[in-house]
Amino acid sequence: METNVLIPFFTIFIQLMATHVKPQIIESQLNFLSCPATDPALNYRPVIGIVSHPGDGASGRLNNASDVSYIAASYVKFAEMAGARVIPIIYTEPPEIINQKLNLVNGIIFTGGWSKKGLYFEVVKGIFEKVLEKNDAGEHFPLLAICLGFELLTMIISKDNNILEEFSASHQASTVQFVENIKFEGTVFGRFSPVLLKKMSTHCLVMQNHRFGISPERLQANNDLCGFFRILTTSVDKKNKVYVSSVQAQHYPVTALQWHPEKNVFEWGSSQIPHTEDAIQVTQHVANYFVSEARKSSNNKPATSKVLDNLIYNYSPSYAGKVRGSFEEVYLFTPRPTLSSL
Repeated sequence: METNVLIPFFTIFIQLMATHVKPQIIESQLNFLSCPATDPALNYRPVIGIVSHPGDGASGRLNNASDVSYIAASYVKFAEMAGARVIPIIYTEPPEIINQKLNLVNGIIFTGGWSKKGLYFEVVKGIFEKVLEKNDAGEHFPLLAICLGFELLTMIISKDNNILEEFSASHQASTVQFVENIKFEGTVFGRFSPVLLKKMSTHCLVMQNHRFGISPERLQANNDLCGFFRILTTSVDKKNKVYVSSVQAQHYPVTALQWHPEKNVFEWGSSQIPHTEDAIQVTQHVANYFVSEARKSSNNKPATSKVLDNLIYNYSPSYAGKVRGSFEEVYLFTPRPTLSSL
C-alpha cells in the first residue's frame, strides 16, 4: 500500500519541478541573447609580430647553418596566453616583406638573445623606427622589448653602441625595486595587485639572464634616453651593482624589460627560473597588458587570407630542450621563398 501512495506523490513532485525549471531555462536563454556589445574601438583579434634572432637557440645542435634564425616558442605562447596570434618577422627576409608583415600585425616583440650588430641590428633599428612612425601617424602600435631588445633600444635611442655596461646577472632570479613616487596607472604594472607589487620587491619573481645593461645614472645622464624613457624599476646583480630593469616610453606605447616575463611559465631549462604562483601571475599580467595595448590597434585589420598565410601556425617548433638548448622549443627559419601571398 505504501508503494502505491508514493508513486503518484513522486509523479506530482516531478511535474511541479518541471513547471519551475522551464521558466528559468527560458530566462537564462534570454539573458544570453542580450549580451552587451563589445567595444567597437578595440580589435579583439590582435596579431603580434615577433622578430627572429640569429642562430638556432641551441648552439648549432638543431641547425648550424650560418643563415638560420629562431624564435623561442615561449615568446609565442606568451602572446597567445593573453589572446593574440603571432606572425614571425624573419629578420633575413627582404625589407619589403618585413614592411608588409608590419602592416599585418598590431604590435611587436623584440626578444632576448646576444646579437648587437650586422643585419640583425639594422633590421631591429628599422622596425623600431617604423613603430615610432606608425604611432606618430595616429596608429596605436605597441612594442615590448625584452632583455636584448631593451639593450638594443638603449643603443639605438642613445645613438651610442658603446653605452651598455657589464653586469653579472646571468641565470639569476631577482626582485625589482620600484622608483620613488612611481605612478602605476598606464604602465605594465598597472594590473598588478598591491600585494603582488610588494612581493616583487621582496621575492625573486623575475628571471634575469644578461651580461649587459645600463645603470640608472648612465641612463639619466643621456639626454636622448631620459627624454624617451622613464625608469620604473631597478634590480641588483650578483655583485650588488644596480641596473635599470624596467622602463616605459613617455610618449609612445613602448615598454622595455631587462628581465624575461615569458620564462616563468614556459621555460624549464634553468633551476633558477621562478615557477611559483606569484611568478606565474607576473607573466600573465605582463602578457595581458601588452596584448591589451595591441587591441587598441583597431584600424589595422588586414585581409584574413594574408594573416592566415603568415601566422606562426605555418611552422612547427623543434624540441630544443632535449638537446640541451637554451629553450624548451624553438621555431627555426631559413631563407626560402616566403609562405605568404604578400
